[in-house]
Amino acid sequence: MSNFIIKTHQKGTVYIGSQIFILNKGLNSGKPQKEPFTNSYVILFQNEEDIETIYWLAYSLWKSSFWKPLLVGSVIPFLRIHDFKNTFSSKINLTLQEHEQHLKQVQALRLLEQKENHLKQNIAMINTMRTAILHWYHKV
Repeated sequence: MSNFIIKTHQKGTVYIGSQIFILNKGLNSGKPQKEPFTNSYVILFQNEEDIETIYWLAYSLWKSSFWKPLLVGSVIPFLRIHDFKNTFSSKINLTLQEHEQHLKQVQALRLLEQKENHLKQNIAMINTMRTAILHWYHKV
């Protein structure tokens, strides 16, 4: 894996190349996204292949509430960049040692995400049909 840079995202900054953003404030700290958050860190990459590995690692850590113990602040909790850099770098190294297992896990997570999106679409359709049926009672 090539080198990457983690730094604080500045609003309005345009980055050249590949990057992902990690939310650093609030109870969802650690949440990755490909679009910038207002309060986030940016991870800059030299090549596109590294994004998928790092994104899914960050997603897994966020979903498993890994970052919760590292949050500080009494009103609005936040994740310090020093804590994030050190912990995340060590997790990346562990992931690279078991890269084949990581790839299998990513494939399973993608499949689960597709199934979840499909179920959300079905629920939305059910709610639309329910609304249409209940609308009949307004006419009566």
